[in-house]
Amino acid sequence: MNIQQLSKRLETVVSYIPKQAKIADIGSDHAYLPCYAVKKGIASFAIAGEVVKGPYLSAKKQVEDAQLTQEVEVRFGSGLEVIAPGEVDCITIAGMGGALIASILEAGKEKLTNQRLILQPNVSSRSIRTWLMDNEWDLVGEEILEEDDKVYEILVAEKGNPRRHYSGELEKELLLGPFLIKGRNDAFLKKWNQELHQWKNILNNMEKAEKTDALEERKRELIQKIQMVEEVLIP
Repeated sequence: MNIQQLSKRLETVVSYIPKQAKIADIGSDHAYLPCYAVKKGIASFAIAGEVVKGPYLSAKKQVEDAQLTQEVEVRFGSGLEVIAPGEVDCITIAGMGGALIASILEAGKEKLTNQRLILQPNVSSRSIRTWLMDNEWDLVGEEILEEDDKVYEILVAEKGNPRRHYSGELEKELLLGPFLIKGRNDAFLKKWNQELHQWKNILNNMEKAEKTDALEERKRELIQKIQMVEEVLIP
């Protein structure tokens, strides 16, 4: 992967960036995504934010080598502290856990106005959907794909009615994704069949463990999730 050719995962993230947007890529690593978006004429300006010194220096070198220092700024800082309110039209955060992405959004809430959010969690998309719901962000699109034997979800949100694309089965849709449930593509089926297999193994091990109130509560939660997923996989 380089600034000429992104992974399928990051190319999909880029595909949701509005034309000629000013973007901020949080946790940008080598700044591949912002450099690619600018070089392809998708973004007019980009900020690459990094909180780890090594990747920050790598990103700076990447931008300099690509001769994009006028169009791509590399900034050192945590989460959304690298941007000013209203400075960008679109924020991308990719390759982190869903709970971490949600915590970044929460910590930087004062920076969020009317941007488009394009979020690619590696795990726990539910954490992001819950944060969006609680903070008046409309989930306007979702995609799930497989690359190198891993399954990734991409969530796109804009400020608005947080319940617009949800039906009455809120818990199920927060877990699996309201758009993804309708699509039920191969990547979706693979992900949730794997999750079911793991959960059932955990449940079997719980049955052998000493019973406590906490364990029984955990079992009830797990059984509920298994039932929700099975209802979608076996309609």
